[in-house]
Amino acid sequence: MIFAIILLVLLVLSLFGNFTQFVSRALRFSGNFTPSTTQEAGPQLEEAILKDNDSNNKIAVITVDGIISHEADASGNDMVEVIKAQLERAKNDSRVKAVILKVDSPGGEVLAADEIYRAIKKFQADSGKPVICSMGTLAASGGYYISAPCRWIVANQLTLTGSIGVIMETVNYRGLMDKIGVEPYVFKSGTYKDMLSGMRSTNEIPPGEHEMVQNLVNVTFDRFKSVVADGRNAAHEANKDEGQPLAPDWTKDADGRVLSGDQALQLGLVDQLGDFQDAVDRAKKIAKIESANLVEYRESVDISQFLRLFGQSESGRANVKVDFGVDIPKLHWGECYYLYLPTVD
Repeated sequence: MIFAIILLVLLVLSLFGNFTQFVSRALRFSGNFTPSTTQEAGPQLEEAILKDNDSNNKIAVITVDGIISHEADASGNDMVEVIKAQLERAKNDSRVKAVILKVDSPGGEVLAADEIYRAIKKFQADSGKPVICSMGTLAASGGYYISAPCRWIVANQLTLTGSIGVIMETVNYRGLMDKIGVEPYVFKSGTYKDMLSGMRSTNEIPPGEHEMVQNLVNVTFDRFKSVVADGRNAAHEANKDEGQPLAPDWTKDADGRVLSGDQALQLGLVDQLGDFQDAVDRAKKIAKIESANLVEYRESVDISQFLRLFGQSESGRANVKVDFGVDIPKLHWGECYYLYLPTVD
């Protein structure tokens, strides 16, 4: 009964909010005096105060939590779009003096991680505002990739980070097909058109295919290492003697292994051991401000998004979800990932 009452109240509030938005949009007129109800595509963000320090300055907090991917959330936006929109909002607000990137992620898709990396790098270059990374429990593989361009990186002593490497997987199920009497017929235009296909027997895999795939992985891996080197060297040049330089032999530990915060500090992969408050203090110091309000940009939710949060699709069909206690990402065979996830191995 209590849950039903709470749900009813939330629905009424959501309906009221959508009604007021509709009225406000209908009152806006275009040049020919026709009502305009169009809305710009992309994440719709609202600023929320995390901590009010009675200051004219702001520090924007952007959170990266979970698998980094282009998978759409309940609002129809993916993580990359949301983070880009948050950075744009922080860039355009003159009161925002710095950004804190809170990372608690095992990594994810190569392209998604690279787009976030580029967005952070571009934000700092265009706005002149520093991005300080605050690592949580896990900031590994792609989670470290997006941290690398930050001006300063703070990790907890017990943070798991590093895992610098690339993984690509496929499954060969030809043996199972043979056992149940299923024979595949493949028509292809070239020798390698069915590369990584799981339907081929071992003797059907062309010689040299393994080397070709490994070369693709190596190219992606080299990109990871260059991102780390460029980001950390640029940060050290800006931080001078206060930051932590990359160790000359840091690449020997870039073999996929995870590192503690202590180990990452010794290798120069992070600048400081501490918590979120230490990241806030460092942001104020780099931005040369005495105080600042902490804010974040949250996605606004309308009624259709609200219903989807309860597993209801727009077509009215109910989605049944089973929680096994582990958030397993949707990995696609044949795709490269900057990902640390022991359950995948």
